[in-house]
Amino acid sequence: YNGLYALYQGNVQLATTHLWDGDSGQYNIPYVRRMLPGVPAVVIHLACRMQGFYVANGNPKDIKGWEDLKRKDVTIINREKGSGTRVLLDEHLRRLGIPSSSINGYGRESVSHIAIASAVARGEADVGIGNEKSGLQVKGIDFIPMQMERYELVIRKEDIEKPQFQTVLDILHSWEFKTELEGIGGYDLTELGKIVAET
Repeated sequence: YNGLYALYQGNVQLATTHLWDGDSGQYNIPYVRRMLPGVPAVVIHLACRMQGFYVANGNPKDIKGWEDLKRKDVTIINREKGSGTRVLLDEHLRRLGIPSSSINGYGRESVSHIAIASAVARGEADVGIGNEKSGLQVKGIDFIPMQMERYELVIRKEDIEKPQFQTVLDILHSWEFKTELEGIGGYDLTELGKIVAET
């Protein structure tokens, strides 16, 4: 969210985004259209990754879905406003008609997936939301997959033909870059470098 806003303000030349729109079920494109009015842009796919719940080993609270977050015996740790993970949570709460004020721990924020997973592992919260890959780096937690997200790059259309942006696209299409990402693991790279929308 903050990246798209910075792109609209002219403070950055590229922005990555993974924002889910609960009304359309689409990632990124609805936000690019709303947040960059009058700024034609190109959306380029980077990767898909699984988002879900971090819970303590064995899932002692038997957390299975978004509705469980409103239980009085469940405490969450949240991501910061503007992060794609926070938007994902807020959109699901909105769709389910669950007020954020009814969620224990909703106001407690952390700024990374690993910090969220670590807080759950230490018993500071029953559940946190983040991506699967980051969760694998923290001992003492299980991951409950909830939703595949699309992670994409946004460039102003007027910039796309400039040499420095063509270099970025060349890197995205390179075998070397794809191999590096495959080595990290945990990402679906099927559409890497594909232009998925022009707004």
